[in-house]
Amino acid sequence: MSFGVETPQGPARVHLHPAGRPQAALLMGHGAGGGVDTPDLAAATDAAIASGISVALVEQPYRVAGKRSQPVATKLDEAWIAVVDRLRGAELGGLPLIAGGRSAGARVACRTAAETGAAAVLCLAFPLHPPGKPEKSRLAELDAVEVPTLVVQGDRDPFGMPPQGPGRTIATVSGNHSLKQGAAELGEAVREWLPRVLRAPRLPA
Repeated sequence: MSFGVETPQGPARVHLHPAGRPQAALLMGHGAGGGVDTPDLAAATDAAIASGISVALVEQPYRVAGKRSQPVATKLDEAWIAVVDRLRGAELGGLPLIAGGRSAGARVACRTAAETGAAAVLCLAFPLHPPGKPEKSRLAELDAVEVPTLVVQGDRDPFGMPPQGPGRTIATVSGNHSLKQGAAELGEAVREWLPRVLRAPRLPA
């Protein structure tokens, strides 16, 4: 099921994949120039549904408008928060939220984790730094997340390999930034991690 959601940045689009009797909800955003039909998002969606978690894949307003160049981070975050608020008040009401996404979408999930009340964060191909520029690290975005976090990263990702950290698990799979080659491994990593998140005490809704 797909539907539009109004945000301060224009209409976003949500692709909802409900699980039977869901225990939680996983919201995931796409990368900077791509959509929600990538192999890694598909693998994570399948793993979540198999774990009893409904999934909402979120297209940012700029992609819905047919643009490939993303706006500044504050506008991405603003649109994401608006979508989360809408889903929490309707289709995914009462369910604990796991926020996530691939690449730029993972950064949005990290930056907004506290404001959206995410119980956990799932990062696929987190872009630790621009290729060849390790001095421009985005590790602070990961370090700011205070809930359990899983980062699934290709072993040949030119955007770098995030380190382990408090509450942060790094799963290394085969492949580069697209995670296409390691999609099956990614699915296994997500399936192993999700039960631990669901068993966490006092998981907030």
